[in-house]
Amino acid sequence: MARRSIFLVGPMGAGKTTVGRRLAQNLGLEFFDSDEEIERRTGTTIPIIFEIEGEAGFRKREHQVLSELTALSGVVLATGGGAVLLPENRELLRSRGTVVYLRTSVAEQLRRTRSSTHRPLLQADDPEQRLRDLAEMREPLYEAVADIVVESPGRKVGATVKDVLDRLADAHFTTGPG
Repeated sequence: MARRSIFLVGPMGAGKTTVGRRLAQNLGLEFFDSDEEIERRTGTTIPIIFEIEGEAGFRKREHQVLSELTALSGVVLATGGGAVLLPENRELLRSRGTVVYLRTSVAEQLRRTRSSTHRPLLQADDPEQRLRDLAEMREPLYEAVADIVVESPGRKVGATVKDVLDRLADAHFTTGPG
């Protein structure tokens, strides 16, 4: 049987990529970041994709990458913050692996993303309000798709990874043949 995969969802700045890399290391699984994969395949950055194709063009590319990466077995996948917006993406995530929602506060997101120049949705007059608006729209979607919710406050990565591993163990997650 196929090995189970783990998909990390949550807002930008929640730590999905950092936690995902460490989680994959701990579990001996391959790690993917959907945003990095989109950039690798297109040979350009996400801000440029947004500039040229708009958010709709980016979401189309994101869906294609998610469709392919969620079909792999035994991987850890960090998704982009807006990956849950399309119903078909939520279905892919729900049906093909264990979904972990890394929840964090807007204040923590601001702290973690304040010097970032590669987040097109934060290029706004009021980034804090933008994050609040995104949270209001997306949090119910993260909750709906998640098998496990882990708080990702301002703490060391190892503590968050341990929390995820503990919750996976509680859920009887296994990476081996089923």
